[in-house]
Amino acid sequence: MILTVTLNTALDITYRVPALRPHASHRVSEVTERPGGKGLNVARVLAALGHEVTVTGFAGGATGRVVQDRLTATPDVVDALVPVTGATRRTIAVVDEHTGDTTQLNEPGPTVTPAEWSAFQEAYGDLLAAASAVALCGSLPPGVPVGAYALLVRSAKAAGVPVLLDTAGEALRRGIAARPDLIKPNADELAELTGSHEPLRATQDARRRGARAVVASLGPAGLLAATPEGRWRATPPTHLHGNPTGAGDSAVAGLLSGLVEKLPWPDRLARAVALSAASVVAPVAGEFDRRTYEEMLGRVAVTGEVTAA
Repeated sequence: MILTVTLNTALDITYRVPALRPHASHRVSEVTERPGGKGLNVARVLAALGHEVTVTGFAGGATGRVVQDRLTATPDVVDALVPVTGATRRTIAVVDEHTGDTTQLNEPGPTVTPAEWSAFQEAYGDLLAAASAVALCGSLPPGVPVGAYALLVRSAKAAGVPVLLDTAGEALRRGIAARPDLIKPNADELAELTGSHEPLRATQDARRRGARAVVASLGPAGLLAATPEGRWRATPPTHLHGNPTGAGDSAVAGLLSGLVEKLPWPDRLARAVALSAASVVAPVAGEFDRRTYEEMLGRVAVTGEVTAA
């Protein structure tokens, strides 16, 4: 079982409009709702790849009930969300059908009490006993300590469970010091962490700060990986237009599934890039177009070198 942690779960609402114009009223052509937050998106992609997945984090209020109701209808995803008194947040994505651009509005999330945080840590420890890998994903809701991910990384490592960390800002800075097996920042998050805007130098610096491996998302340019086994660049064969929301989460699912399946790094990176690209043409985050994925998988260019640990 793969465990994904989304401390700041959400109900993702996507509006599609013919054209998005500031200071104007819009007629929405389509509305979709999905359980959201980075880890839940990762879980749905993992399930679609055939993996058993358990999701945990927090859920509360009417929005939280909708999220959990929708999860029960998701095949191969087990709901282990911990209840809170506050209301689960909503995220609003507005897709401009003319340009393909997406405007994102993210609510802050519920305030988590110390007792609720303690209850989560106990539940998380129990879930680690059956996990083959864990992904810690996304922002921290109010009330959760900024060093939360560092604590969760240490718990996973103490249980012998490989751990992937996908967050940003101070949560990433604290979390990387706990030595996660893998981090997956985008270029901006990596630059904020290291102070370097040169991706290769920044990935190497992030490894020195504690991450065993670093896979940086470079947007349409693909992925750059620095690992104990080597350094690689994975590039998609073409740039696809669409909704990029969730593309990074699909890349995380590709990396995590490749880790569990013990694939060599070039194959993990090719899968992650193909899934990320196939998510751009999917209607909502947490999904991917399977035909696009299968067509692109063998066409991703992976270059690099094997190095000593």
